[in-house]
Amino acid sequence: MGLNRRHFLSAGAAVLAAPGLAFAGAGGERRFVFIIQRGAADGLGTVIPYAEPAYAGLRGALAIEPEAALRLDAMFALHPALSVIGELYRARQASFFHAVASPYRDRSHFDGQNVLETGAAAPFALKDGWMNRLAGMLPRGARGARGVHSAHDAIAFAPTLPLALRGGVEVASYAPSALAQPNEDLLLRAGQLYAQDAQLHALWSAALDARRMADGAGAGAGATKRQNPAELGRMAAGFLARPDGPRIAMIETNGWDTHSGQNNRLAAQLGNLDQLVGGLREGLGTGLDKAWGQTAILVATEFGRTVAVNGTGGTDHGTGAAAMLIGGAVEGGRVVADWPGLAPASLLDGRDLQPTLALDTLIAQTCAELFGQDPERTARTLFPHGARGKPLPRLLKSPAA
Repeated sequence: MGLNRRHFLSAGAAVLAAPGLAFAGAGGERRFVFIIQRGAADGLGTVIPYAEPAYAGLRGALAIEPEAALRLDAMFALHPALSVIGELYRARQASFFHAVASPYRDRSHFDGQNVLETGAAAPFALKDGWMNRLAGMLPRGARGARGVHSAHDAIAFAPTLPLALRGGVEVASYAPSALAQPNEDLLLRAGQLYAQDAQLHALWSAALDARRMADGAGAGAGATKRQNPAELGRMAAGFLARPDGPRIAMIETNGWDTHSGQNNRLAAQLGNLDQLVGGLREGLGTGLDKAWGQTAILVATEFGRTVAVNGTGGTDHGTGAAAMLIGGAVEGGRVVADWPGLAPASLLDGRDLQPTLALDTLIAQTCAELFGQDPERTARTLFPHGARGKPLPRLLKSPAA
């Protein structure tokens, strides 16, 4: 059901690892996954305001007919490429948030992603990422004997550690490699070589731990850098589903900058995202009594795209966007949108969807509810300079639900 102002409240693996990658359970049974859409995903093409009077005229050839989309409510529809996510919406395991944005109001990908990942109000105001600070908030029972975090609290499925996970808390990253698998004799000899080196021995042991976990997740021999999205989702789920696995994860998706030929490119991107989510759901177990039932996946981008189509069948850098919250832990089946409208007087700078919901609020409230943290403390920790908005309706099921 939509919510409104008129709709509101509407070494065959490339491994980077830190010492101690034993993956003891962190943060209880609940899992948080952040999927970043790098490149500014078009929210108006993802969650389509088909009943908005100005939509079809402004979008021109990019407008998607409601009959071709997946109807959500009387105002919004979902892009037809998102069939799995649409199914989850109908099962009340997905919610959508429209006209949402970080505090950033310019249109540089580099700066916008910096704000999104650090949780600052302006580019380069902070050096660490909000996900790293989230890992630092995990209950004391998730830490070592002296209450010190180790690399098992969080993981990035990426070749290098994204900014959102960088900071004082040690985390891990894992990415499949196309290189041939090393044989066990080589691994044994390398282990002997590092045995007397305190620092390198710990790093080597951590890398082997991640490799063994990846093998168990189906990402060992034969894995390639170009996994399809469903395989990536199942591989990530193999880490997260383990009782001793990480509880915070980040997955990068790229290619959302659709300046030209948007219809086909956006459909392909959204189809890949749909497969990724489907792989996560499959790997975590489809029943609510499985790990999926304890999982919340947040999908967000650095900013949206212009309302009007440009001269090359695409859209330019904009502001307001759409975000998704998906998973068995989600109190779903809603489109939350303090919808500003698309009339000329309602557009930001005469060209962009006016943001009316704070992405900071969505992130902080999701994390506080998921991990049972104090909402105000969570917001201050994740977004110390943040321009936070008003609270949203409850986002997640209670842990006992």
